[in-house]
Amino acid sequence: MTMNAENLRFILGLKLKRLRLDKGYSLKTLSERSGLSISYISEIEKGKKYPKPQKILGLASALEVSFDELVSLKVDEELSPLKSIFNSAFIQEFPFELFGLALEDLFGIIKNEPEKAGALIRTFLEIGHMYDVRVEHFLFAALRSYQQMHANYFEDLEGVAATYGQTRGLSADAPIDEAALRAVLVDEYGYVIDEDTLPTHPVLRRFRSVFLDGNRRRLLVNGRMLPAQKAFIFAREIGYRFLDLKPRALTSSWLKVESFDQVFNNFKASYFAGALLIDQEALFREMKAFFARKTWDERALLDIMNRFNATPEMFFYRLTELLPRLFGLQDIFFVRFNHTPGDDRFRLTKVLNMSRVAVPHGIWLNEHYCRRWPDMPLLERLAERQREGLGDGPVAAAQRSHFMDADADYFVISIARPLALQPGKNSCVSLGFLVNAPFKKTVKFWKDPSIPNAEVNLTCQRCGFLDCPDRAAEPAIFLDQKEHEEQDRALQELIRKMRRA
Repeated sequence: MTMNAENLRFILGLKLKRLRLDKGYSLKTLSERSGLSISYISEIEKGKKYPKPQKILGLASALEVSFDELVSLKVDEELSPLKSIFNSAFIQEFPFELFGLALEDLFGIIKNEPEKAGALIRTFLEIGHMYDVRVEHFLFAALRSYQQMHANYFEDLEGVAATYGQTRGLSADAPIDEAALRAVLVDEYGYVIDEDTLPTHPVLRRFRSVFLDGNRRRLLVNGRMLPAQKAFIFAREIGYRFLDLKPRALTSSWLKVESFDQVFNNFKASYFAGALLIDQEALFREMKAFFARKTWDERALLDIMNRFNATPEMFFYRLTELLPRLFGLQDIFFVRFNHTPGDDRFRLTKVLNMSRVAVPHGIWLNEHYCRRWPDMPLLERLAERQREGLGDGPVAAAQRSHFMDADADYFVISIARPLALQPGKNSCVSLGFLVNAPFKKTVKFWKDPSIPNAEVNLTCQRCGFLDCPDRAAEPAIFLDQKEHEEQDRALQELIRKMRRA
């Protein structure tokens, strides 16, 4: 079992406390017998201190055990469940400090019941193994929770990006040319930019970028990307350098997550890039005017996006960072679907939910997402335009969606476009707003009669709207749940009858 210094402290603390209690000693008694202060012994037992050898000898003598027995990593059967905890990559990598916890706080909770704690951790690990939930899934979930805690707005990163743009003469009111960002990497940071290798690579041709460190930093950029996507890659790379973020991700698509620091630094560099490319004050002015419109205008929304030279994903994700702070729209969600025209499957590829409703999320089973979400008909609309030769530029739509199970109304805006690096595949991003008082006050076109209404649910298999004309699969899970509920009612009724007899 590999142990770091922190784990060694916890093992010693747990063993010391167990031996002290087995002897029936109070902290005061052990203090008197060992010559160490009560507070110091307490710190050792909590895993906060690891004493010098001479002090460990004093404790061993006071407890009538050998020095080796006290410091050995070998634990008795009662403490053996701790091995699964210490060996857990989840425990070692999870960023407890983001949530105001230190690792010793966690062990302070589990040290009194190590057997139960070990069993609990093993249960989580077994469930994760069964459903292929890897450590990186926990780390990305932790990041999303951190974003939700801060309403996805980080003032320090906003300020750093704004200051950087001002000192470099990058205008906040005009799109930043990707050539200017490329020049910064080449001239200031000594990068070599290669746009030819990835597009022709037999395996990595869908990657947006790969970073290669060495005597001369090399950034492989997929030359088939849109200019806006290249600008984001360059801006994020500048973020890594300017913020001095280490460790870092080497690829644009996650292949291997080595630590939470890697995930967190990628988030900070990406946030910096978004803030640099889309200035918050400029976007606030544009969206304030857009929300003041009395009617929904697809073209006006796309014009704003194009004004910032942004892709739909960059544009909407930047809005998730600014809408809660600048407009007071706290209950929002962001989702992204990919779809191949002609296929009946829609793949959910990204989610950030800052609302109280269980909006689209990953389903482990082979289920069909509700076809009434605006993403699906908009993707079909884009595919139809492509088939008819009407172009493959982005298209937008709005919909008022009533989530049946949650009994909540959301106003959802969606934009679909073809994927530059995956020919024949389209993508749709959606931004959903809870229809509450702040939303109605801010967005004047929310009740535009031209905007369709729809009853929506999570998946066809879980939906109780049995007569849905858009159903893609039978409501098997819903019917199973109803059957289970009926059986439970029948059982309770039988029990009541038998007790009265």
